[in-house]
Amino acid sequence: LVQSVRRLLELSAKNAFDRLIAPDGFWDSQVARLRLPDMLGSRGNVIQSILTSALFKDRMQHEFNRLAERGARRAAPIVADAVEKIGIDNARAILDGGPRAATGYLRTAMAGALIEAMIPELGDAIRLSRDPLVAQALGALTGVDVSNLAHDFAMQVDDAIWNQIGQEEQAIRA
Repeated sequence: LVQSVRRLLELSAKNAFDRLIAPDGFWDSQVARLRLPDMLGSRGNVIQSILTSALFKDRMQHEFNRLAERGARRAAPIVADAVEKIGIDNARAILDGGPRAATGYLRTAMAGALIEAMIPELGDAIRLSRDPLVAQALGALTGVDVSNLAHDFAMQVDDAIWNQIGQEEQAIRA
């Protein structure tokens, strides 16, 4: 039973990361597409002057979804390692649980480890983004702490990753 749960998690995570790490993986996913980080949208007129049209807002959101792929690349081996090493207390209850029970169990067991692992990667990705729109937005938003922005964004990416893994688990169970 423990091996069945591990195999279910292994396949769910592999399928999820294969989708998310693909070019435009987050952007193309109905489950994982990310919105702009709240810190960018709460700056009043500054952000409105940069995002003067839906086209620019869409482009900025698209770029942040691309940045999320870097976070997912960092997270994938951490999830794979956790699946191999995790102690599974009640495999029968997980297998008999809801369509995303194994994903929920693994996420709880990892206790935010993905967020902590992704923050440095996402912070670097945001700072070093070659997209002129991101650079212009960050330059105009004085007082934005990139490490706080990376933390908030990592929390969004974390939610998206677990939602995608859960969807993959649900599909496998079906």
